[in-house]
Amino acid sequence: MKNFGKYFVWGVATSAYQIEGAHDKDGKGVSIWDSFSNTPGNVMNDENGNIACDHYHKFEEDINLLSELGVKAYRFSIAWTRILPYGKGEINQKGIDFYNRIIDLLLEKGITPWVTLYHWDLPQNLQDEYEGWLGRQIIKDFAYFADVCFQAFGDRVRHWITLNEPWVVAILGYGQAVFPPAITSNSAPYLAGHHLLLAHAEAVEIYRKKYQKDQGGLIGITNNCDWREPVDQKSENKEAAERALEFFLGWFADPVYFGNYPASMIDRVGDRLPSFTEEEKTKLKGSSDFFGLNHYTTMMVENDDHTIIREQNVYGNGGISEDQDVILHTDPAWDKTTMGWSIVPWGCRKLLLWINQRYGLVDIYITENGCSFDAEVEDGQSHDPGRVEFLKGYLEACDEAIGEGANLKGYFAWSFLDNFEWALGYSKRFGIVHVDYDTLVRTPKESYYWYRDFIK
Repeated sequence: MKNFGKYFVWGVATSAYQIEGAHDKDGKGVSIWDSFSNTPGNVMNDENGNIACDHYHKFEEDINLLSELGVKAYRFSIAWTRILPYGKGEINQKGIDFYNRIIDLLLEKGITPWVTLYHWDLPQNLQDEYEGWLGRQIIKDFAYFADVCFQAFGDRVRHWITLNEPWVVAILGYGQAVFPPAITSNSAPYLAGHHLLLAHAEAVEIYRKKYQKDQGGLIGITNNCDWREPVDQKSENKEAAERALEFFLGWFADPVYFGNYPASMIDRVGDRLPSFTEEEKTKLKGSSDFFGLNHYTTMMVENDDHTIIREQNVYGNGGISEDQDVILHTDPAWDKTTMGWSIVPWGCRKLLLWINQRYGLVDIYITENGCSFDAEVEDGQSHDPGRVEFLKGYLEACDEAIGEGANLKGYFAWSFLDNFEWALGYSKRFGIVHVDYDTLVRTPKESYYWYRDFIK
């Protein structure tokens, strides 16, 4: 592989609720994930993130492992309720102190912090007060939280991500009820997504007006998208694949780069899709200094003309399926991870090139890419050959995409640690470091050593 270059950013990523634990320590407030995961029946095996990897108490050990790995960057998120226990109002200094210790130690080890402001752990108080992302007040409250973080950490943090995967927040939280606040609706996701975008724009404006000149940092948003491949070259299926990408990635990227939603969404969703004012369009357009992308898998697409009754093994993810008129499925020949996600490296290459074609030569950072494979410790070793092959395949695809013109500038493996995998609890393991959930002992996996050697 020859196209990554000297200045390519190599990193790993985590999120606060998935690893920190200490859910009620040192003044931290309650998030919607605290409430959701501690309600019986919501999470596999009734597990929760109360302790998780106990990173709150073991961050020094974890950062030492990061240092030994040799990565240049570490992406982590800040727990909103650790800084503002009720989502707004009084600042919790102990929360500020915790993240200061992490940032300072990372810099001491020569690792650049990439900080995500929102990775799904909304303060429960804001959900109770005005239904979270469904209430317009969330824009102001998120902007205040962002401002507090810029002021507290911006003298050392040069890379900010406002939101992680707003599609997941909107669809799984406000549409399919898989994640908190567990709302089922075919209209609420569009309102939640609208407010997520406006909150992002507000935070970016604050950073650019008050901090960016003096602090010299970059700020952006991270969207998730899986590649959508037409089942054949029929025009209706090629159009369906394009439409599926627009309802997935275009939903949140088009407003940031063009100032408005994709035409396919405006036409199909109608009044359920809120509209931006001219002022909001101006504020949104150009509101990201880089293109953050989380990518995991690929699915096949065919146009849904509603003439065939489909079996239960087809999927409708990627937006509101009934608005897209697409049928999604996988190729049986594709290998799969323990999540059931297909391993299709060429889909990553195609998606990177699609982004460049649609949005221009933007600086792209893959802020998450990884896979779930089981790996247990035997004789002090943790083998995960499937993950090694996954990383090798996807990095080869990235290398090819750069060679074909994709402006890819960095790659963050998901995840650094085995962690709490949301509604699936601890059953799926994405980490390159094994965590024994009983003892909290960390053991680097085969993939950890492979990644370390690869990025040298």
